Amino acid sequence: MKKVLVVDDSDIIRNQVIRALSPAGFEIVEAVDGAAGLVTARANTDLAIIVLDVNMPIMGGIEMLERLKEDQRTAAIPVLLLTTEGQEALIARAKKAGAKGWMVKPVKPEMLLKAVQGLARA
Repeated sequence: MKKVLVVDDSDIIRNQVIRALSPAGFEIVEAVDGAAGLVTARANTDLAIIVLDVNMPIMGGIEMLERLKEDQRTAAIPVLLLTTEGQEALIARAKKAGAKGWMVKPVKPEMLLKAVQGLARA
């Protein structure tokens, strides 16, 4: 079973992601902000992918992504950003930091599932 870390400060969004991915056989691990997500990612180095919100308290998603890529234990985990932001500068920063994908909320569950299946590590 492939494990997915979902990092979002919104319970509603985390639950939507879980409902989209769980029936397809993904095991879900959750975190409510980037700082908690970083700790969770380092504790679960068998993650197939991280689905990450951009705007969160304590530590935002792009900062978390940059820190993940600096850490040998988590650098290879693909990251899909899920956000309300569509700004080119943010997208460019995320790509430079190593994001594998960017989806603007609200996301259709079937599109999210397809993206996660395509990006997840074996």
